[in-house]
Amino acid sequence: MDPLNRKKILVIEDDVPLRRVLVEKLGDENFLVIEADDGVSGLEIALRERPELILLDIFMPKMDGITMLTHLRGDADWGRNASVLVLTNSTDADTIARVTGLGAADFLIKSEWSLADLVERIRKEIRHRAATGQNEVAWVNPAIG
Repeated sequence: MDPLNRKKILVIEDDVPLRRVLVEKLGDENFLVIEADDGVSGLEIALRERPELILLDIFMPKMDGITMLTHLRGDADWGRNASVLVLTNSTDADTIARVTGLGAADFLIKSEWSLADLVERIRKEIRHRAATGQNEVAWVNPAIG
């Protein structure tokens, strides 16, 4: 059986047309897709549903992606080790450093990838984690050790 079959992906994106395209494409690729339009609902859904991978926008209403990722990493039970790919329009070095420091698996500039590239990157991340037995990332909150 394909290890990628029906893996759950959470798309957290406030841009409705982009979120719809991502949800449709990932569904067509046989992923089980759930979605959120802001960081508050995204965090709640992530902790409840525990998806294999989260696609996370940075600039969103209610709670931005960096804050959401910080809260996610504060969950010692599951969120600390969740696989997260960041999707953003920002090329700001500080933003990249912050999400990388929070253990994001990758930082993807929206204008620099195609849907096919994104699907392949998702598949690669899921396969890597399955092959290495990882359900976690190498990240420790410096505030708690």
